[in-house]
Amino acid sequence: MTMETKHNINSWLDALLIQNDISPEIISWVKLPILLFGLCLICFVLFYVTKIMVVNNIHKLFIKTKVTWDDILAERKVFDKLAFLVPSVFIIFAVPYIFADFPLFIQYAVIFSDVFIVGVIVWTVNSVLGVFDEILSQSKIFKDKPITSYIQVAKILIYFMGGIMVLSLILGKSPFYFLGAMGAMTAILLLIFKDTILGFVASIQMSVYDMIRVGDWISMPKYEADGDVVSINLNTVKVQNWDKTFTTIPTYAFITDSFKNWRGMSDSGGRRIKRAIHINMSSFKFCDEVLIEKFKKYRIIRDYIFQKEEEIRIHNQKLDYQEDILVNIRRFTNIGIFRIYAEKYLFENQNINLEMTTMVRQLEPTSKGLPLEVYCFSRDKEWVNFEKITADIFDHLLTVIPEFELEIFEELSGKDLSNFVFK
Repeated sequence: MTMETKHNINSWLDALLIQNDISPEIISWVKLPILLFGLCLICFVLFYVTKIMVVNNIHKLFIKTKVTWDDILAERKVFDKLAFLVPSVFIIFAVPYIFADFPLFIQYAVIFSDVFIVGVIVWTVNSVLGVFDEILSQSKIFKDKPITSYIQVAKILIYFMGGIMVLSLILGKSPFYFLGAMGAMTAILLLIFKDTILGFVASIQMSVYDMIRVGDWISMPKYEADGDVVSINLNTVKVQNWDKTFTTIPTYAFITDSFKNWRGMSDSGGRRIKRAIHINMSSFKFCDEVLIEKFKKYRIIRDYIFQKEEEIRIHNQKLDYQEDILVNIRRFTNIGIFRIYAEKYLFENQNINLEMTTMVRQLEPTSKGLPLEVYCFSRDKEWVNFEKITADIFDHLLTVIPEFELEIFEELSGKDLSNFVFK
């Protein structure tokens, strides 16, 4: 809008008001709302013209492309925000004319327009960062990285810079003036943004050392968290527990406190089964011929019994001791044969990953008997199926123990004591 155009419109509006018997003393006050209404109308038209002719065409162009990231820009309506810039720039050029009769208002109107432009730019940049967050989070490379934390830091910096620019425009000071003032308030800023700074540092460490990813199963007893990581933000990590509740943990807690990440199990070929059966040691004994013949009928250990029996016979023949004294010669024991039975039972179980450690071992005897520990890995790592596989194994082993003339250790209950006393 040229100065000549401004003068012509101004003269025409003044003449129109005088013709309608408006006093020259109040023409300026009457003309001001008319001009403001005209300004709002023009800004409204400019906004919608920009949106329809430019923004909508950009959206149509993006939708036609093969890539998907520009579709997210269109869905988030990032360019709709840029449409506000056109009327904002127009206001800056129109303000001197609108407030020609009120020079004091011109400065404030220009500042308001500049602040509005800064706000639109900050709004748009943060929208673009939100789009980057969504795009990178869907990428295979960055899917398990705490991208949201870095985006949040970038947004905080954008808001901070926008705030500095707004203060600079309102107070008429250089942005460096406020940055210098902020330097003097470093201690206060560190106190205010303590959690944010700790969370940012923790996010970097978790990313560098690959400590935790979205989708990991973690256990953190201090915060009663046991489930899958849903999101990793600048200040918090959100965990959905197995009971479908959510636990929010401070991000820096994963650096300062201990937690268990089950990713190694998930990435491996199996899930560990490690459970012991406590056997009453008073039921241990050497096997006589009757018991050995009974064991030979058990398919799983039949070959083992025959092979071991021959090995023991050859060994005992070389010894010059009386065979009727049991400690002088090698003999089968019921606990030893049961251990072999349990181990061979695992090796025949199709649900066990035999490429990983598989064994049945004796632990140190305690006052609760001899712990016979089953140590192996199930092929199926899904929780429900894993528990079924484990239960099937111990259902069988606990049930067949009496067949080996062994007893499970059980502590005496009140009922057992009362039966003993009153018998």
